[in-house]
Amino acid sequence: CLAYFKSGNQVPRDLWSQVWDSMKEIEKATGQFFGNSSSPLLVSVRSGAAVSMPGMMDTVLNLGINQQVAEGIAQRTGNMRFALDLYRRFIQMYGQVVMGVDGSQFDEVMQDHERKSKLDGNAQLGPDDLNSVITNFKGIINKATGADVPEDPFIQLKNATVAVFDSWNTRRAVDYRNHYGISHDMGTAVNIVAMVYGNIDEMSGSGVCFSRNPATGEKKLFGEYLANAQGEDIVSGTATPSDISQLAIDMPDVYTQLVDSALVLERYYSDVQDIEFTVERGKFYLLQTRAAQRSPRAAVKTAVDMAEEGLISKDQAILRVNPTQIYNLLVPRLDEAAEEQARSEGRLLSIGMGASPGGATGKLVFDPDTAQRLGQQGISVILARPETSPEDMHGMLASAGILTSRGGTTSHAAVVARGLGKPCITGAESISVNTVAGTIQCGDMIASEGDEISIDGTSGEVFVGAIATIQPRISEETDMVKLLSWADEVRVLGVWANADYPRDVELALEFGAEGIGLCRTEHMFFEPERLDLVRKMILAAHDCNETPDEDCDQDFHTALDQLEKYQMDDFEGIFRVMKGRPAVIRLLDPPLHEFLPNYEELFEEVITLRLNGNDPETLLEKENLLNQLKDMREVNPMLGLRGCRLGLKFPAIYEMQVRAIVAAACNIVREGGAVHPEIMVPLVSHGNEMRLLRENLENTIQSYLKDRDCTLDYKIGTMIEVPRAALTADEIAETAEFFSFGTNDLTQTTYGYSRDDAEGKFLMNYLKKGIIPEDPFQALDRDGVGELIKIGVKLGKQTRPDLTIGICGEHGGDPSSIEFCHIVGLDYVSCSPYRVPVARLAAAQAALNLPKE
Repeated sequence: CLAYFKSGNQVPRDLWSQVWDSMKEIEKATGQFFGNSSSPLLVSVRSGAAVSMPGMMDTVLNLGINQQVAEGIAQRTGNMRFALDLYRRFIQMYGQVVMGVDGSQFDEVMQDHERKSKLDGNAQLGPDDLNSVITNFKGIINKATGADVPEDPFIQLKNATVAVFDSWNTRRAVDYRNHYGISHDMGTAVNIVAMVYGNIDEMSGSGVCFSRNPATGEKKLFGEYLANAQGEDIVSGTATPSDISQLAIDMPDVYTQLVDSALVLERYYSDVQDIEFTVERGKFYLLQTRAAQRSPRAAVKTAVDMAEEGLISKDQAILRVNPTQIYNLLVPRLDEAAEEQARSEGRLLSIGMGASPGGATGKLVFDPDTAQRLGQQGISVILARPETSPEDMHGMLASAGILTSRGGTTSHAAVVARGLGKPCITGAESISVNTVAGTIQCGDMIASEGDEISIDGTSGEVFVGAIATIQPRISEETDMVKLLSWADEVRVLGVWANADYPRDVELALEFGAEGIGLCRTEHMFFEPERLDLVRKMILAAHDCNETPDEDCDQDFHTALDQLEKYQMDDFEGIFRVMKGRPAVIRLLDPPLHEFLPNYEELFEEVITLRLNGNDPETLLEKENLLNQLKDMREVNPMLGLRGCRLGLKFPAIYEMQVRAIVAAACNIVREGGAVHPEIMVPLVSHGNEMRLLRENLENTIQSYLKDRDCTLDYKIGTMIEVPRAALTADEIAETAEFFSFGTNDLTQTTYGYSRDDAEGKFLMNYLKKGIIPEDPFQALDRDGVGELIKIGVKLGKQTRPDLTIGICGEHGGDPSSIEFCHIVGLDYVSCSPYRVPVARLAAAQAALNLPKE
């Protein structure tokens, strides 16, 4: 496959001679012959990637059949319907996979024949119907491509092999690999395997089962089978199969073999198995097994259970769970009380199969392109389809939840949704999904595209309208609590949280945070009752003498005094919740324009007042404010008067904040409590900035402590968020007791990207073209930003060996970035409260995969 791509999609030399030699081995083993009508060998042509990608690449079944071979199969088996069903299936799959014909055209033909014959399910179509279907299929293919399906089995095999190679680069496969971080340069094998037939009679069938429940993790065989059918009928979702327990009734010996096989395979691979099987005239065949895609809850439960059963070690259990699954396990679910009210109001539309747990509310959409477009706009959508196929992958990735009217719990929609951690309902057969009209209907109830619906992926219930969701508590997830406790035993990195209010701190501690790595004080100033004070302070400061050591006017200090009281209450609330754990508090760091009225809007108001000419007093007030804003406007506010520059120009602001921090801390100490504040100076780029601010802050703190007779353990440090700070970290560390890398701004200033502009205008294009391998705002750029962090750590430790170092950007919750932080020897990562469990597990995995020397 790799040679095929490397040569510009040219088949490697001697490939076909090797294939023909191997086909002779299959003929010898089976006693059947490829292309022979009296003793025909049919094969399946399947993909076989190194990493399992369920449903993403292509397969062609029953290959080697043509009209003559079909007649030979009918004569040999005495079953014309069976032979024609094989031929029909082959033409449909070959036309779609190899010749690129839209599969919906084939579905329409099948549905039309089923309606005319008043049949339910294509397994019941008789020979006359199947002959008609085959003729229609051939006509569709010829009209769409100008060519016919080859009669020569060897040409069929060549073309199907190339088609499976090509399926590695389909949109759905690329989207899947992008989502899961799978390399694009591995390619796929092509497996050519002799066919066995589940569609030969009622003592035949096909099935998919899991050695444990992939939705809940329950230790019980879970799956489905369909009598007189091939496996494609199940995984495609075009038919609704029976529960696997029905197999025990219909074919008890086969069921026993399946149960025994599942146990053997699970023990051998030490993992939950996803098994495909076929029964041909009562004989059991295992087709394939692979590690099962499972919901986040099932992933955690099976890892813990298998460790406690002795199948794997605790360390293996830690490594078994993807950290993002921990995050998905805490996704919202529908509020039970709100669901009950919706039922009483008659808003329950249908009940299908709960295929992937969780709850979601969103706008109803019917095609994957619309789902992707709205999802990228931040709109929550529910994608509804009769059944999903791999071509829907991009829309499924963008959707909050997935609903299908056909298929079961092992269908494409179910398997993919569980892997994505998205709620999904399948087999909602009472719903008619009309993708053309853009409606779903059950009885008299109709929901149209754009309407809000809600789905419960656990119960399978579909509701019209929005239903409130609730956030699960980590304490309710006992298996996750146990797994994370094992992770805490092995991880080296500390895990702290970004939190700005006591309620955020409480949540972070509930999730296992060991400290607060970033408290953004500017967020506190956005509270409605404070915003007016902040504006007065800023505007008054503008009118002050710009010499930092001179007093500003009374309005400035009045506003500061009132803000100081608010700040003291804020910090006291945080310290009280923290109970002695470290709390890093960043001094004010906003672009000032965020607190001020919008200049353009105020300009329009002034123009309107001038034109009307009927309110001179308001006009004068607005003109004065407009002139102030004009003088204060910055070309690039993100690189303007913010961070430590604000503290150096208007030292009274930072002095107010540190007094509030110290006052709050002293109040806790007097109560007998413990407190450990760490004061962060933002946006330092030069050692002199840090030195001057440190002197001023220390004077303010020591003066307050002396006057109040209070002793306090505290630190003063800085955030490293511009390249120069990292490159001169040895100088900055002379007066900074801790570093925290602000990787959001460090990434912006290193790349020269404005994050908001980049993500909206060109970053996606860069990713598609491969200019950059991944979004540097999602996963830390190790080659650029990472090198600056390494330099900053090395230089900082040279000056101050006991320097505490962490990161507090959004990268602190990204598993790949956490691994990097472990490698370079940081002390902690800080992330949003909901990412704390993710960081705990990722840090443990880094410690196990990359133990320190």
